Amino acid sequence: MPRSRRLAHDLEYEAVYEAKMRKSAGPLTVFSMPNGRAFYRLGLAVGKRVGRATVRVREKRMIREAFRLLQHELPRREDQTCYDLVISSRAHGPLELDGYLAALQDAVAQAHQAWTRRSRRAKPSDASPAGDAP
Repeated sequence: MPRSRRLAHDLEYEAVYEAKMRKSAGPLTVFSMPNGRAFYRLGLAVGKRVGRATVRVREKRMIREAFRLLQHELPRREDQTCYDLVISSRAHGPLELDGYLAALQDAVAQAHQAWTRRSRRAKPSDASPAGDAP
């Protein structure tokens, strides 16, 4: 995966966590934040609770591959920009790639819906401008 598609610095991870948008599906938890770019960026956070190093490395490879296969099918915002994602994993039994694909797609779709609702709430109402009261 090219460097432009990865979250590389602590500040980028912190910004995604501070956006306070977390959605879970299966063993994956996806933290997201709009990034203003035309492509998704990915960060992984797989802790030692998941298992030994070989288990964690395999899991990260599977998540990266699921992201690679889905990145062009994932939902975009109204202005055609995407999100920064930090994907965290809980301890679970071995899954095939299909399990990661389904979990990732479901969690990102949930996050996209939540961001859409949040942006609609933040927009001012066009019905009656403030200050026009008789």
